[in-house]
Amino acid sequence: MSGRLTTHVLDTARGLPAGDLRIDLWCIVENERTHLGTFKTNDDGRVSRPLLAGNSCKSGIYELVFQAGEYHSLVYKSEKDIPNFLNEIPIRFRLKSGEHYHVPLLLSPYGYSTYRGS
Repeated sequence: MSGRLTTHVLDTARGLPAGDLRIDLWCIVENERTHLGTFKTNDDGRVSRPLLAGNSCKSGIYELVFQAGEYHSLVYKSEKDIPNFLNEIPIRFRLKSGEHYHVPLLLSPYGYSTYRGS
């Protein structure tokens, strides 16, 4: 079985998938960050393909950085209504090669939660 990393984002304040949200993926080795890619969520709040898959999904420490500030600027039409609390949401985690990791984000303007999904 080939390993892979997937994610999706749900906007719990609006009760909708968080489409068009930018996500940066980093690999962390000895406190050095290496940028592996930038992704955008689709209308279903998912990235259309795995962020890592197969041989690129190696054991190690990774970080997803969800660009919540940009997203909130897109979905709140009036500038005075744009929440200015969460800008970037970093989630750092450890992967083991050969396994499937799904890292969802439940997002609202003033808080978030995550877990290892299936």
